[in-house]
Amino acid sequence: MNFIFLALVLTGFITVGWRQLMWVPAFDAIAPMEKLSKAIVDAAGSSVELALSLIGIMTLFLGLVKVAEAGGILVIIARLIRPLMVWLFPEVPPNHPATGAMILNFSANLMGLGNAATPFGIRAMQELEKLNPCPGTATNAMVLFVAINTAGITVLPASVIALRAAAGSANPAGILPTTLFASFCATLFVLFATRAYQRFFPFPDRTSQQTGIENNISSDKEEFKFEHSSEAPEPYPLWVSCLAFGFFIGIVPLTVVYGRVISPWVIPSITVAFLAFGVAKRVRIYEVFVEGAKEGFEVAVKIIPYLVAILVSIGMFRASGAIEAIVKTLGAWTTSVGLPPEGVLMAIMRPLSGSGAYGVVASIIKNPVIGPDSYTGYLVSTLQGSSETTFYVLAVYFGAVQVRRIRHALVAGLTAELVAVIAAVAICRYLYG
Repeated sequence: MNFIFLALVLTGFITVGWRQLMWVPAFDAIAPMEKLSKAIVDAAGSSVELALSLIGIMTLFLGLVKVAEAGGILVIIARLIRPLMVWLFPEVPPNHPATGAMILNFSANLMGLGNAATPFGIRAMQELEKLNPCPGTATNAMVLFVAINTAGITVLPASVIALRAAAGSANPAGILPTTLFASFCATLFVLFATRAYQRFFPFPDRTSQQTGIENNISSDKEEFKFEHSSEAPEPYPLWVSCLAFGFFIGIVPLTVVYGRVISPWVIPSITVAFLAFGVAKRVRIYEVFVEGAKEGFEVAVKIIPYLVAILVSIGMFRASGAIEAIVKTLGAWTTSVGLPPEGVLMAIMRPLSGSGAYGVVASIIKNPVIGPDSYTGYLVSTLQGSSETTFYVLAVYFGAVQVRRIRHALVAGLTAELVAVIAAVAICRYLYG
């Protein structure tokens, strides 16, 4: 991140510096360096506003997670999903609270609920940090978890569907199969790519890593007491896990067919379900909710410096005009393989800025020359729905646990973005090309 941060800042400054030297003053014209100065100040202010906007949603969901955790729901989910999580995260004990939090995060991402997924993801990172023998350095489990978030399978990209409907699309939900395909390919590829990358970014002192994890596991057993025993409960029988997987697989096509009907119910249903579960387990839901909400507030404030750093550097890069130059250069080469200049712009903008990418896709599909139901309209919509804002995810998730050495997390995240672009081009050309 040190190199990326410096590269973005220097690229923006050098590009604008050259334009300033070549600039010829005109009436009411604003100098390039003045525009850059304004972009820096605006980016710093918007990053704090973004962090403050997260406080509400984070306090809500971390409060709900605290209620569910007190009732034992994370343990129940972890026992159901144990076979898959053991394969993905062998360093994490199957019944550790991190497992349940990661599953809730994956589920929220699956439904396209980015705001809901973030608090669950931060909660998972906090639990993973308890297993970290080298604070400040990302573990293999942390990197893989963040990489999956940057490429998470999305069944219901509700915000993009709504945007397409507002743009007058005759088939606003037409991106459901393309989004599912592109995000599935990115997720599957990144699972293996992340394992391969970690060989080139070794965790310091593997012996101390194992010893530290064992010590932390022992302390966790004292902190997290399960309902019937101080020891971790046994997993459910295999047939129970298979039944749960079958139920989930059966829900997926329903979300595809009835996605627009289901999506408004998701967040209210989660709120009621978690509180009802707490009541059923005799949890003092109000007191526990407030305790969890306090943690959400503290985390939201803690990530402000990280957001300021990354969003200011990205703001300088965007304001310099470097992105437009790159798009113009690459677009001439990529059009022949199904990636027009608009797609190149989205591919570059998506990992850098979520709001910027949203604005780009909105402007493209509202353009009467292109429209939402053209090949380009489907492509940019799919790119928006099937990938994540990699730099934002890295800043928020690692910033929440004060991790500065992220190892191969950035490489893995950008790999997921690249695979999502390739898969999106392939499926959109097949269905709508």
